[in-house]
Amino acid sequence: MSRALQTVLMVLLLSCVGCDQATKILAKSHLATRSPLEYLNGAVRMQYAENAGAFLSLGAELPERARFLLFVGLVCPLLLTGLAFAFRSERMALAQKLGMIVAVGGGIGNVIDRIAHGAVVDFVSLGIGPLRTGIFNLADVAIIAGLLLFLSAGARETETGPPVAARTPSSTIEG
Repeated sequence: MSRALQTVLMVLLLSCVGCDQATKILAKSHLATRSPLEYLNGAVRMQYAENAGAFLSLGAELPERARFLLFVGLVCPLLLTGLAFAFRSERMALAQKLGMIVAVGGGIGNVIDRIAHGAVVDFVSLGIGPLRTGIFNLADVAIIAGLLLFLSAGARETETGPPVAARTPSSTIEG
């Protein structure tokens, strides 16, 4: 992988983590002590919450030590694997690498919260009428968007074949 691509991936990773942490600092300082703020007729709600669990607070009732082992001890090796995969794989398409980096950046943002505060800061929910999402944060958006990009790029690759750089001389058609 070229030095330029490594730099782009690292800047993207650090941007994801930095933007996530900045929005959480803002949420804590501006939303923690006030009533929820609503925009677009309530479609967007800004509301401070701390989530000790995972998605939709799953696992929040586990003992603190079990939560730490599960959400930090298990997640950190997965994030490191994703990072290594994105930086070392010669077979991944560029879009897959970008998606993996964005998802890992979101994961790192949430792990930082768990280590520093024991819970993840969430602050936004979407909804129409009585239908609402759970409260989430920018890291959650990065994880979902990154995984969707990774998977969709992988599906496109399956339909069109591996990226040109990953093809071996024996797999190309010489004419």
